[in-house]
Amino acid sequence: MTTPALSVLDLVPVRTGQTSAQAIASSMQLAQHADALGLTRYWFAEHHNMPSVASTTPPVLIAAAAARTQRIRVGSGGVMLPNHAPLIVAEQFAALEALAPGRIDLGIGRAPGSDPVITHLLRQSGTTGDVDRFPAHVQDIAAMVQSDGATVRFTSGGEYGVKATPAASGSPTIWLLGSSDYSAQLAAAQGLPYVFANHFAGVGLERALDLYRSQFRPSETLDAPLTFLTANVVAAPSAEEAEARALPQLRAMARLRGNKPMRPLETVDEAQRGAAEHPDTQEQTLIDAMRQRWLIGEGAEVRSSLAAFAAQHGVDEIMMSPVAGAYDGEPLDAATGRAQTLDLLVA
Repeated sequence: MTTPALSVLDLVPVRTGQTSAQAIASSMQLAQHADALGLTRYWFAEHHNMPSVASTTPPVLIAAAAARTQRIRVGSGGVMLPNHAPLIVAEQFAALEALAPGRIDLGIGRAPGSDPVITHLLRQSGTTGDVDRFPAHVQDIAAMVQSDGATVRFTSGGEYGVKATPAASGSPTIWLLGSSDYSAQLAAAQGLPYVFANHFAGVGLERALDLYRSQFRPSETLDAPLTFLTANVVAAPSAEEAEARALPQLRAMARLRGNKPMRPLETVDEAQRGAAEHPDTQEQTLIDAMRQRWLIGEGAEVRSSLAAFAAQHGVDEIMMSPVAGAYDGEPLDAATGRAQTLDLLVA
């Protein structure tokens, strides 16, 4: 089996005792490391008001990562469009494209990326991105980032030109992201690249890919379906260490799905103590179900699993969410376990 190209999805995890500054510094180092290893792309997610996630503003993180790297594509996985005015998104990513020509990906999602309270706060100045108008807003962004821009037409017959930047020499690649049939069908209809959020959705991957591929309509920018897979991944020198490093994120996801209060990501040591001292049958059931879909193990084993996963679904790229946790003694401004995962999978 052919080894797929590898990319990274980063939520900028914040662990116990770590500041946001240290978490972001860790992710910047990891982006540089991914660049040096020859990985394909490095994307930042958008989530809000979560104690264990510092990826609240993808454009800022993308700009910082682009300035610290040379060749890797950097982008959003993704910008949650209902939280933002389409023109602002277009302007941000047109500027990013000008800063790092040919290296910017604009992944767009339809979910809010947080709870109803935060969604309300994000939209206090009015509806920024009406969900019902999502397809039109995607098309508007795609037009505004081009050199010719978009044209607003009035019922009176007048026209008004809108450009995201005055003189674009290139444009970011737009991807549609989602975890349902809706986004797969919309990407197909608009002739856009598409990614199913397999790393957290867990079900529906095969159907989404089939809908996207079977309904795809060629566009000016893409003549055939383009997609890749996402997966939660941990690789370590031993299977035992890999399982240990996966435990903090597994426990965090189980708390999220069990509607329990969220907190900073545990260290491996904290997670192991918590699992031993306070066993929770419901939590363990959720962990066991998620564990079956995550790729965890020694480097060679995970490399083989990635190749088989890519071959099974007919893709040549996998975007990893490297969810390896940290031990108590590891530096707060480095992502030791996550960097180790990348090293072992590129070896």
